[in-house]
Amino acid sequence: MLPETSSALLDALGRPLHSLRVSVTDRCNLRCLYCMPEEDYVWLPREELLSFEELARLVAIFTSVGVTRVRLTGGEPLLRRDLDQLVRMLAANPRVEDLALTTNGVLLAAQAEALKRAGLHRVTVSLDTLQPERFRAMTRRDDHHRVLEGIDAIRGAGFSGTKIDAVIVRGSNDDELADLIEYGRENEAEVRFIEYMDVPGATKWKMDRVFSRDQMIEQLEKRYGKITPIVDESSAPASRFSLPNGTIFGIIASTTAPFCRRCDRSRITADGVWYRCLYATSGTDFRGILRSGSGNNGSHPRQADSEIASMIREAWTVREDRGAELRTTANSRGAFVRLDQLRNDPHLEMHTRGG
Repeated sequence: MLPETSSALLDALGRPLHSLRVSVTDRCNLRCLYCMPEEDYVWLPREELLSFEELARLVAIFTSVGVTRVRLTGGEPLLRRDLDQLVRMLAANPRVEDLALTTNGVLLAAQAEALKRAGLHRVTVSLDTLQPERFRAMTRRDDHHRVLEGIDAIRGAGFSGTKIDAVIVRGSNDDELADLIEYGRENEAEVRFIEYMDVPGATKWKMDRVFSRDQMIEQLEKRYGKITPIVDESSAPASRFSLPNGTIFGIIASTTAPFCRRCDRSRITADGVWYRCLYATSGTDFRGILRSGSGNNGSHPRQADSEIASMIREAWTVREDRGAELRTTANSRGAFVRLDQLRNDPHLEMHTRGG
């Protein structure tokens, strides 16, 4: 039985809690230079990862306080065995209006049909380049062909609303914007370009490697002509644009023009820690309450769920996080978190809290 729902929950800046990103693993099968630039990492203990039943229970609590959109992330979520079983559990929750997955696509071809049958609504695939050699340089893995096969597979499985996310790094792939747009158009997917972000874990980040939204528009207009902004009231992170031929693409300009003021999303790590901002350095650990089956006073599991819901309401109503926005005011802007800090607390890693 689902917990009773409540009215919209607003934070201190009037932002609703509508979107929840659920990481199912901190592990990844790529080593993208903008996200996981090191080769070796400190991983979360496997016994501390939430079971599918625990994740579904936690999502049910969040939907009782207003969440309507759920996205499964990682690490690489398809590394979690039998992920379609979790999808089926979450799809059975009538309050989940949008159930999506973000993946690097390497394992997608073998799982696309099962995920569709289980009730997954949409898929976003990360693809930063169409060049196999460049892919190898950016990810330190030789799986480019598998990503392309995965994108073919989601079309074959009947998915719609597909997005392709490309992190654009100056000097690495900033010459492929038009090629990626054309690839997306041919594959019925909307391409979104993401500015290189100084998120926790991006230990090699430098401002001079950022290719900004304005620079992307300028480059694309040289190829296509006048580009028109699409005005909408969405809380989605991407600003959307239309080419003269009607093709739509997006840009997530979190580094130079953050969307913090309309951000309605938060994140759960695979071991049950809740973060209200991608740049937050501390979160709320729900795993202990979930696994004790009781609240602080040794109460019934249903009372424990009510306790978690109360904790969510209390923390969200005082939320003032504007991590990306505050980063733009830093006098000297470099990597956000030092490598030794990441070694001491893997929860600070981008791949742990989910993108």
